[in-house]
Amino acid sequence: MTSTLRTARLGDSGPTVTSPALGCLGLSGGYGPTDDEEGVRTVRAYLDAGGTLLDTGDFYGSGHNEWLIRRALSGRAREDVVLSVKFGALRGPDGTPGGNDARPRSVHNFLSYSLQRLGVDHLDVYRPARLDPAVPIEDTVGAIAEMVEKGYVRHIGLSEVGADTIRRAAAVAPICDVQIEYSMLSRDVEDEIVPVCRELGVGITAYGVLSSGLIGGSGTPGAKRAAFPRFQGANLEHNAALVAPLRELAAEKNATVAQLAIAWVAAQGDDMVPVIGARRPEQVATMTDATRLSLTGDDLARIEALVPRGAARGARYPAPLMAELDSER
Repeated sequence: MTSTLRTARLGDSGPTVTSPALGCLGLSGGYGPTDDEEGVRTVRAYLDAGGTLLDTGDFYGSGHNEWLIRRALSGRAREDVVLSVKFGALRGPDGTPGGNDARPRSVHNFLSYSLQRLGVDHLDVYRPARLDPAVPIEDTVGAIAEMVEKGYVRHIGLSEVGADTIRRAAAVAPICDVQIEYSMLSRDVEDEIVPVCRELGVGITAYGVLSSGLIGGSGTPGAKRAAFPRFQGANLEHNAALVAPLRELAAEKNATVAQLAIAWVAAQGDDMVPVIGARRPEQVATMTDATRLSLTGDDLARIEALVPRGAARGARYPAPLMAELDSER
């Protein structure tokens, strides 16, 4: 086995990227205090390991994340990096969520700021972070398609949308991938969303692969996770006990439980690209080393028996955030 990153194409129309991707939210306070210098080292460690796909959002740290990535990319060839950017999630000065804005004129405005902060002349993938219920998806995708025609964007993505929305969007312009939570503990997307994506030639970039640390982490939520139903009371006790038996299989594979979880998502299809957050270079090393795991059919069956679909208790987000997810309607 080797730890060389595999490559995958994001759908039939998207760019070729490395898998896993680096999720950058945690570098801008998404999971607690951060250090910019270590954040820059973390991004560079991923790129030095051969990684190409950086996932960010213009609202990560209210623009901080894009500035940090710009620093990390200094001296790198633009064509060596695939920048995937989410937009539309509104934030107040204190970071309080303020809904979503995916109006066409807002698309153009958000894009101009992202290009400036990142210091690039185009984004490789651009996507609304959530469906704006006040704006038809056709209008939002049409606005991004205009930016594709002008060369400011290369490919269009979606995030946390349902099967019907994916179909409507794909009827307007090619969609390269849908970013959505997918893990051993979150598998409802297997019912409709994944089949529709495969029918239409749309890739999946899977985030939440470690279920916010329930799989392979300490299981102890930080302040921001304590409000999540899966981390509360009896739910937390049940979920921690559910994934505990994975340690034995991981040990047999000379791997961590986190690496097992990454390999499990990657094993669900060539169209699956796990997006893994890291805040330190050593976490990048652990993440990229997961690619050496090759799970057999017996391994997958064993995992299924240990962690059956639907066995986790509690919703993946608090009720107000769940209400924003078109994928959960």
